Amino acid sequence: MAAIHAAQAGRRVVLLDRTVDGGRKILISGGGRCNVLPGALDETRYVTASSASSMRNILRSWPLPEQRRFFEESLGIPLALEEASGKLFPRSDRAREVRDALAERAAESGVEFYRKCSVIDLTPVGGRWRITRENAAPLMVDRVIVASGGLSVPQTGSDGTGLAILARLGHTIHPTYPALTPLTVSPNPFADLAGVSLVVTLRATSTEERRETTGGFLFTHRGYSGPAVLDVSHVAVRSRLAGGAPADLRVQWCALDEAAWQDHLMPGPQSVASVLRAELPTRLADRLLELTGIEGKTSLAQLPRAARRALLDALVRFPLPWTGDEGYQKAEVTGGGVALNEVLPRTLESRKQVGLFLCGELLDAFGPIGGYNFVWAWVTGRLAGMGAAAALGSPLSPT
Repeated sequence: MAAIHAAQAGRRVVLLDRTVDGGRKILISGGGRCNVLPGALDETRYVTASSASSMRNILRSWPLPEQRRFFEESLGIPLALEEASGKLFPRSDRAREVRDALAERAAESGVEFYRKCSVIDLTPVGGRWRITRENAAPLMVDRVIVASGGLSVPQTGSDGTGLAILARLGHTIHPTYPALTPLTVSPNPFADLAGVSLVVTLRATSTEERRETTGGFLFTHRGYSGPAVLDVSHVAVRSRLAGGAPADLRVQWCALDEAAWQDHLMPGPQSVASVLRAELPTRLADRLLELTGIEGKTSLAQLPRAARRALLDALVRFPLPWTGDEGYQKAEVTGGGVALNEVLPRTLESRKQVGLFLCGELLDAFGPIGGYNFVWAWVTGRLAGMGAAAALGSPLSPT
């Protein structure tokens, strides 16, 4: 996105990519479908240790409807809203279509691609920049845009090199951590529930923050995954890294809240098991009864008050044990990164180094599952591309 917008401003642009094909995070997103954008954007769901105002200003530079028009009208990728999730996917359901369309637009705009090109360092030299490459001669350029990603899913090419280079150039790097990552528990008391999935409301509370989300939840052999878990995982991860009390996780297992469950559990002839199984997966319903010491065949009329209270707690505020996380290997995104107050919000030029522009995951902001992090990538890439092009004054001649 940065290369496209810089080239469309009339600049000669060279894109250096350490992989052979590029855009690998696009290819693996959404299970290979690519959730290009959210259907609607809630800015409050982004996380940053930097200025929230700066983050909002960056996000608002390219409104969501304009981004959708870019993909649909400029790139020719019709998007379809998935009603159940509120996410926008290409109608083809093929992530490769998105990656290829971006690459093709860049090439049509005159961008030169250097594949399998590993950048080792960036050095300011007399108002220009020297790019040191592995096993290749250095390049001298007028402006540099760093879009190297963070540390998540390193096999896609993001191994933290960009962050290390920016730290050497004087940038403040807010502590990084895996975000949107599955959580683990060892030993796992729910290993036999692996594969059970449902929609839950999950609340994560630490000494520093509280997050609540509603979404898919999946029991795994190692712990828990699914959008709800990923969206609050950073609260757990940061509490672990801080070395204090671990974050408290509480689950409401379905859409029924406490008042609704009280109505469902009013004294009557039905068995407790039949009432729970009507709303929850059978294996989970039976486990909750086991944990609360209630015989499933017990009728609601025979359920003691104390048992009813224990069951209500298990249904709407179940304490979910956890001990760790899957780290960067499974994390959808990197938390932390370059402090937002060290870039100019209108152009994303570094306040530390003239002619250096930063965008994407290496900046200190991330959002929840649902296209939010692609929004951040598209918006910041566009800003950095236009900013770098404008910093050179009048467009260069074709030579």
